[in-house]
Order: sequence, then C-alpha cells, then structure tokens
Amino acid sequence: MATNKKSGKGSNTSVRPASRAPERPVDIYFDKYAESHQNPTNKSIHWICVPLIVFSLLGLVWAIPFPYIKFLGQYNGFLNWASFFIAFSIYYYYKLSPVLSYLMLIVVFAFSYGIIELDDWQKAGGPALWLVCLVIFVLSWAGQLIGHKIEGKKPSFLDDLKFLLIGPVWLLHFILKKLSIKY
Repeated sequence: MATNKKSGKGSNTSVRPASRAPERPVDIYFDKYAESHQNPTNKSIHWICVPLIVFSLLGLVWAIPFPYIKFLGQYNGFLNWASFFIAFSIYYYYKLSPVLSYLMLIVVFAFSYGIIELDDWQKAGGPALWLVCLVIFVLSWAGQLIGHKIEGKKPSFLDDLKFLLIGPVWLLHFILKKLSIKY
C-alpha cells in the first residue's frame, strides 16, 4: 500500500516513478472510484446494480415521447431521446478509452434489445416500459445505497457527477483486465 505524502495515510493507489508516463484520465478516475469501492459486498452489489441502473435509465429516457419524423419511416421508434443519451455517453467513453467505448457500445446494444422487448411486451398488454424501468431504477439505487452503507463511504458521484458515467466502465475494465486486453 502506498503512503500519501501529504497526509501520511495509506491509499489504494501506487506511487508511480517520475520516469513513467503520466496516468491517463481514465486510470485516474478508476483509482478515485475504487477508493469508495473496496468492500467485497459493496463490489458485488455494484456488479448487479450498476448494469441495472444503466439499463433502467436507458429505458426511462427511451420511454419519453419523441416526435414523429416522416423521413425515418419504419425506423421512427429507433431514433429517440435515448439515442442522444447513448451518443453522448459513448463519445465520453471514447475520449477516455476507445476500447472501453466499443465494449460499452456492445452492452448498450444488448440493453437496447431488452428495452425493445419490454416495449413490445407493453404493446401486447404488459406493463408500461417506463414503469418497469422505474421499478428497476429505484430498487437498484436502493441496492447501491445499501452497498455504500456497508462500505462506510459515500458514493463517488456525490463528489463529481462524472462518476455516474465512470461506474459502468469501471466494471468493464475488470473484464478486460481478466482477458489481458489493454484498454
């Protein structure tokens, strides 16, 4: 464990020699995010709740009525407010790490498929897409708050809203590390 020179307290980040290249912003964000995600129970909760939050938030934004655009024809339902949300987040991830952005795009495609299935279920008489996503969203955030209560540290996004976007790719970077893929 490295020692923080200013406070003398330990930290979970290593001291990098001056001869090495400076850390990339993505690594700095991951180190900072990891500070409040050390407890194994909290980490496990995050592996469940973070993807569910992303899925449900995407579904909630997807459910916001979008104007009909004639030239889109049969594809009108596929361009919606969530499309802009996806474009912004993937661009942000691309600026941090192209590899992570590509992986996140695959995840978003899978989530979009799930949302389309929920939308079809709604059309067939099932519950409203927004309602299903709202329930998932609330329950997932409750899980997150329980995880941080167990951890004994506040969620990172309370210090910087960027960490709402960092959480999903923080999880993905562990998968890439396990597969020995550089991000």
